[in-house]
Amino acid sequence: MVAMSKIATGNGHGENSPYFDGWKAYETNPFHPIDRPDGVIQMGLAENQLCFDSIKKWLVKHPEASLCTAEGVSKFKETALFQDYHGMPQFRQAVAKFMGKVRGDKVKFDPDRIVMSGGATGAHEMVAFCLADPGEAFLVPTPYYPGFDRDLRWRTGVELVPVVCESHNNFKITRNALEAAYEKAQEANLRVKGLLITNPSNPLGTILDRETLEGIVSFINEKNIHLIGDEIYAATVFMEPEFVSISEIIEEVECNRDLIHIVYSLSKDMGFPGFRVGIVYSYNDAVVSCARKMSSFGLVSSQTQHLIASMLSDDDFVDNFIAESKEQLFKRHKYFTWSLSQVGIGSLKSNAGLFIWMDLRKLLKEKTFEAEMDLWKVIIHEVKLNVSPGSSFHCHEPGWFRVCFANMDYNTMEVALLRIRSFMLKNNEAMVPRNKLCRRSSLKLSLNRRMDDFMSPGIMSPHSPLPQSPLVRART
Repeated sequence: MVAMSKIATGNGHGENSPYFDGWKAYETNPFHPIDRPDGVIQMGLAENQLCFDSIKKWLVKHPEASLCTAEGVSKFKETALFQDYHGMPQFRQAVAKFMGKVRGDKVKFDPDRIVMSGGATGAHEMVAFCLADPGEAFLVPTPYYPGFDRDLRWRTGVELVPVVCESHNNFKITRNALEAAYEKAQEANLRVKGLLITNPSNPLGTILDRETLEGIVSFINEKNIHLIGDEIYAATVFMEPEFVSISEIIEEVECNRDLIHIVYSLSKDMGFPGFRVGIVYSYNDAVVSCARKMSSFGLVSSQTQHLIASMLSDDDFVDNFIAESKEQLFKRHKYFTWSLSQVGIGSLKSNAGLFIWMDLRKLLKEKTFEAEMDLWKVIIHEVKLNVSPGSSFHCHEPGWFRVCFANMDYNTMEVALLRIRSFMLKNNEAMVPRNKLCRRSSLKLSLNRRMDDFMSPGIMSPHSPLPQSPLVRART
């Protein structure tokens, strides 16, 4: 047999991670309310499915946006023919305007700096190819998205050096943590070329405050290294404090703008991961030029560009969509976290993203990553929920799990919450001595009464969890 390349035969893709193992468990036994009621529920996919009714209504109202309709077929030929890899002007203009709206119109983006890519995955790899050579490194605060190991390392040969962030200060990115990671890279003879931050954070669901961002800009300026700001969740901030983009910060502080680059996409904010719309926005002319040449390997289809340009040019639709998305995410997040709290499960306080950072440290048999994996296997194979363990996000503390809540309908979420409640009750009873079970049962009844009081119409706010919650209805 003829030998294959090292890339082809190596494990640089990162598929040996429990993050991807959970997906495989779901794919072999996916939940369906009728066909597979005992299947695995997908809670490992950060996808926004909460506003598709609004998108459907817009599409019905604007059939000309699609080339495959009687109203749109007149533009089929010109769109189907060769398109320059700069991208359609109307597409770049619409995306630039949308990026500004998502950031509260506090900054403007130049359409000529918009570079297309096949999703954020391709955008990250493109930036890595532009900024670093094989064997050089990027600093990345932990916990971070497991796909970065594939996106930035696999084909580029770039190394990732973790910036260790800890739960005692809510995983804040501190100057000390940045300096420690930088020194560690130097000790390993790695040349640091940049710092990658994710804001809002995946998996934490938190945002970086202005002071932290200013400190980060100061750090990269002093070290003369690049800053890549992954802002693909910018429009998912559903309550205060407001999102602050790195593009705002560089308007306010002294900074070498050639070092600043933003990765964006429509996968999370619009819920269009299948369209593979990724964006590199760089303030460095040379990077824009190089990235545009590289974009030939992962262009957005002209049909998709046409549709997106039409949709995002509709100001009323965009304004209403952004507002509705925030409202739906707020309600789902509040409902989900409150429901978990009723069975003793906490999570990191968050205000963005399509997930929560769930705290199951108290369920570990011991404070080790081995114990975390044992618990994760129970959740995957017995509870039948695909949640992602913190170790797959390079978290340095065992017991944290990312749980996605926006990628399913309400009824599926109910099933997931009921499974969690059943698991927690079973776990609690196993941990409590037999002579104390009677008292625990009494406490459950008392808790249920308090929940009924909390959900009573007289004291419910407009944003209170709905009384239909399965964790409220279920009685033991």
